[in-house]
Amino acid sequence: MANNAVVNMFRVKELRSKLFFTLFILAVFRLGSVLTIPGINATLLAQYFESLGNGAESAFASYMDFFAGGAFERFSVFMLGVMPYISTQIILQLALVIFPSLKRIAQEEGGQQKVQSWTRIGTIFVCLIQSYVVTVYADSISQAVPGVLVFSGWKFNLIAMLTVTTGSMITVWIGDQITAHGVGNGISMIILAGIVARMPSAIYELGKAVSAGTVNLVFAIIALLFYIVIIGLIVYEQSGERKIRVNFAKRVVGRKQYGGMDTYIPLKINPSGVIPIIFASAFLTFPLQLANGLSGDTGIRRWLGSVSQALNPLGWLYNVIEVLLIVFFAYFYTQVTLNPTEIARNIRENGGSIPGIRTDKTEEYLQKVVNRLILPGSLYLAVIAILPTIIQLVFNFPQSISMLMGGTSLLIIVGVVLDTMAQVEALLKMHHHDGFTKKGLKPRNL
Repeated sequence: MANNAVVNMFRVKELRSKLFFTLFILAVFRLGSVLTIPGINATLLAQYFESLGNGAESAFASYMDFFAGGAFERFSVFMLGVMPYISTQIILQLALVIFPSLKRIAQEEGGQQKVQSWTRIGTIFVCLIQSYVVTVYADSISQAVPGVLVFSGWKFNLIAMLTVTTGSMITVWIGDQITAHGVGNGISMIILAGIVARMPSAIYELGKAVSAGTVNLVFAIIALLFYIVIIGLIVYEQSGERKIRVNFAKRVVGRKQYGGMDTYIPLKINPSGVIPIIFASAFLTFPLQLANGLSGDTGIRRWLGSVSQALNPLGWLYNVIEVLLIVFFAYFYTQVTLNPTEIARNIRENGGSIPGIRTDKTEEYLQKVVNRLILPGSLYLAVIAILPTIIQLVFNFPQSISMLMGGTSLLIIVGVVLDTMAQVEALLKMHHHDGFTKKGLKPRNL
């Protein structure tokens, strides 16, 4: 019993407090996900979404609910979730790369705090735009189902925009609290909570589909086994790394000798983890929501309707764009967080060298290794992300099940769980307790 990691988690006061705090905050998030914004008839709204078939409208709703944990179809105060914040983060990160003056500001003392402030201000504007689209979308639903809107016009638009924007900013704040006082990355944990919360209903829908005969039982079993294999592949990929050996020369300072040891730089196959998946999905969410919410029968609205149809989450164009974005963000985020130039400079300043590599070629060598790791790692992520969509189309799975039990959701779940386990493992080791394994969570060497 003494070596039981689960028991040890609750024996350590600091870790126990972090776990309970995280669970409490996630419970608050789930509560906000079921509170419908004022002016919406929740009963008629639920009937409308239940009546949708397998068209683009249903695919859009399932896609938006994927990250919001069912909050979008309920038109809850948290219906936008953290996606506006992530979209703004992407825009600012790209701006820091494009504009050197902004990058200099970010590198100054207190620069990161300024970037965080800009991100939050930008998030408010993105939320206002998306919340306005929500009001247009609600109006289109009211035309199909009279009575969905208790009151309409500018009053509903104003209340809905303020409520949804405030709810999204509260969600971001909740994520920050988890990061600061809980376990794991707050934003990732909120996305994880939304996905996990939807899984029981997805499994129930799958059972109903099998009972009704719309989904073949054998195909359902094969698909579920396929998802289990995907989980294993994700764990295998996440644990793989390339170790770069570094030798440090001996130095004598006074009467003491420093250095003279070997160490390793661990480089993961995919250093950015699940960030490319989350970024790619957030990048597609914004235009998809605008196109779907503002589509109509005249002028530019008709063109937006065509865009919405083309960006159907089950369509080939969407999946091709998603693959390209995953590869792009894998390279982009790795270059931002894992800079070979900085690593090479630190090695030189500390008197280190990579065996067989000239000192002035260290940066070039590290960049070459990183590029060779990122490409197969990002393609691996992309293939896993789109394979379940293909399986869904072949086996005729319901769209809600495809979204929630697909590769993207599994990548996020496994990636976030592994990162959280690593953090818990480190806290247990710090307090002299055994972790989930006696020797810790050791990655595979490539």
